Amino acid sequence: MPFPGSLKEEVNSTPSPASDWPLGPFSSYQICLWVSRPLHCSLSPHRSRSYQNSAATDGVMLYMVYLSKENLQRFKQLLVEESPRPGSLQISWDQLKTARCGEVVHLLIEYFPGRLAWEVTHDIFAKMNQAELCLRVQMELNDILPNLEPEALNPRETQMNLEEDESDKLREYRLRLMNEYSTLWNRTAWPGNHTDFFYQDLHREETFLPCLLLPRKPQGRQPKTVVLQGVARFGKTSLAKKVMLEWAENKFYAHKLWNAFYFHRQEMGQLDEQSFTELIARKLSGSRALASKIISKADQLLLLFDGFEELTSTLIDRPEDLSEDWSQKVPWSVLLTSLLSKRMLPGATLIIFLRFTSWKNLNPFLKCPSLITLTGFSVPERSRYFRTYFRNKSEADEALSFVMGNTILFSMCQVPVICWMVCSCLKQQMERGANLLHTFPNATAVFVHYLSSLFPTRVRNLFNKTHQEQLKGLCSLAAEGMWERRWVFNKRDLSLARLDETDIETFLSVNIFRRVVGNKDLYAFAHLSFQEFFAALLYVLCFPRRLRNFHVLDRFHVLRLIAHPGRKRNHLTQMALFLFGLLNDTCALAVEQVFRCKVSLGNKKKLLKVAAQRHECDPPTPHHGVPQLFNCLHEIREEVFVSQILNNCRKATLVISRSKDVQVSAFCLKFCRRLQELELTVTLIITKASSLYPDPLPASGPEGSDRCYLWWQDFCSVFRTHESLEVLAVTNSTMDPDSVKVLSTALKRPHCKLQKLIFRHVSPLVLNEALISVLVENQYLRYLEIQDTEVRCQVMEFLCDALRHPQCFLQCLR
Repeated sequence: MPFPGSLKEEVNSTPSPASDWPLGPFSSYQICLWVSRPLHCSLSPHRSRSYQNSAATDGVMLYMVYLSKENLQRFKQLLVEESPRPGSLQISWDQLKTARCGEVVHLLIEYFPGRLAWEVTHDIFAKMNQAELCLRVQMELNDILPNLEPEALNPRETQMNLEEDESDKLREYRLRLMNEYSTLWNRTAWPGNHTDFFYQDLHREETFLPCLLLPRKPQGRQPKTVVLQGVARFGKTSLAKKVMLEWAENKFYAHKLWNAFYFHRQEMGQLDEQSFTELIARKLSGSRALASKIISKADQLLLLFDGFEELTSTLIDRPEDLSEDWSQKVPWSVLLTSLLSKRMLPGATLIIFLRFTSWKNLNPFLKCPSLITLTGFSVPERSRYFRTYFRNKSEADEALSFVMGNTILFSMCQVPVICWMVCSCLKQQMERGANLLHTFPNATAVFVHYLSSLFPTRVRNLFNKTHQEQLKGLCSLAAEGMWERRWVFNKRDLSLARLDETDIETFLSVNIFRRVVGNKDLYAFAHLSFQEFFAALLYVLCFPRRLRNFHVLDRFHVLRLIAHPGRKRNHLTQMALFLFGLLNDTCALAVEQVFRCKVSLGNKKKLLKVAAQRHECDPPTPHHGVPQLFNCLHEIREEVFVSQILNNCRKATLVISRSKDVQVSAFCLKFCRRLQELELTVTLIITKASSLYPDPLPASGPEGSDRCYLWWQDFCSVFRTHESLEVLAVTNSTMDPDSVKVLSTALKRPHCKLQKLIFRHVSPLVLNEALISVLVENQYLRYLEIQDTEVRCQVMEFLCDALRHPQCFLQCLR
């Protein structure tokens, strides 16, 4: 199974917490490269399929990525045979033998400065009879030539003069990295010893790493600062460790004489003051002399920064407070800011791993950063993963059909480790002959079954601590961290949660906890979703010995949970989803059975009281689909409860950009019985034969590829069932004919009493004959508004005919 994912790249554009799970098989990344149209010249179809929808446009010679292994090898052989040109240097076979596509581009640009690199590439492609690639090379050269700046670097970098003991220390450092990171990377099961989880194709990971520092347009120079951003769980830490492992094995840009160092937040926060020399020396068995020699060659430094999300708000914004002296002891905030801003060691290459929430704070401190976004498994990759995991086709069809029928669960599978976890749970239940719909009434139920299998179920007699008390301590720690945005815990935090050394060792052994890299006394949940789940579980647990037998949620915390994230990402989104899911009666019963604990539904009334007071559904920003409350209510799936909350909802603003938005909105809108106004933005193509999932799917209908179309039909049914609905505003939308037809049909129903129909900035395809006919067939429509929208001639004729029709009762046209 490849290392899939989607990676979008920008340069310096504006877009929580502990390190991501450090095991390689769960990292998710791939290069997304932009091409104007698919290539055909003997390229690997697998590569072409992986990258043809990229948004990145600033890397140079991206066509090299599309070469098959055979053609890349042939290109390298011809490059070695290429005679030196004035101003260039000869590349040896030793340098090219193991070089991958991105590294070949590096060598070309360094050894053949300026336009020479493109001229040599063009000549080699001509010898290979790759006419289309020759054309692409020429087009790219013409495009970037006015801004092209040859690298001011000497390809023949000089080795440091090291003493024998210093060379030994550097060799020991590499070996230590290989021992530490290869052990993590090679584990093919997580957690425990499952043998049914595997990857067969490392193609994408091998393609991505050498292109991480690909020279960028328009100058054609390697970026000196690269920022990889993504939400938690998408493998940023895994990627950082893979870079370090490849460097230790001399595979990562092997022609570069880089010395690579990985820094986690905890390393720089251990001391109040420290120098960069001391920081490096600690990694080199304490050798300050060796550290100084390495640092003195700043252009050969590769520095990786990870886990600094919580510290970006404390960076120093006064330039005069920063330091250029790497031997000077300074506060950690000064040291970090000096390094990130290039005030210290301006020649070093930096790779920074961040969560989305930190980019805004960090961006002003960076010089010309290249921003890369990690987005996890794409839809087809999730589908292919299921088919690889379930080797039996009928089992794969059953599992995939079930998961795709629950779009919240399917969207969670964007995270590779959760995709594996879901497959593992489904397979276990299918082998038992269980009914998946009954066993997993919602996405939360999958986590209930999986995490209960990890949690130690034996009652502990030490200090009279019961199983429920142990579970309470774990949940208290998780919840405290979520409210305070803390994902790393020290011994004192665990003690306050009444977790002792035995508890800690137990949770470490079953992979609920993990030790933080670089500090054996700091701990985090093995995966952020574990912390989110156990935090939610705290508010469902029953404590019989207490006067109030459950942990009460106050109004403020409920509002934080169900608030729409707006332009900022709400780090409590997943915790809220789990809480509502756990309050589902079937799921709550499963918690009692598998966790062997008592459950209280006392907070259900609090959620009902607070959420029901929100008469209007939060309008989402253009970056989000539906209100957070809608997602939560879809997860609880109890009609009486949902109806009580949404009964007074008078206006809803929805952005439909994913299949999940359609399913969730269709479910919730039917309970908004007093809905009067609906503002709708649709950017999802919803065809009757849905192409959302390119892989072959099981059956048609709700079990197969037409399910999104059927959800859209359910969505539009509110226009005939909700007679109070008077206003529909469609804005910023692109709709296909099939979805417009479903909408038009619903608006023509006798029970549809819509009075105002508004279109603002919509695609011309939205206004077609079917929609215009609504003016004649809906007797209640009085107002039509069309703004910032192209109205084609034929549609204008339909409109004129409709306005003249005796059954058209329109009173206002704007």
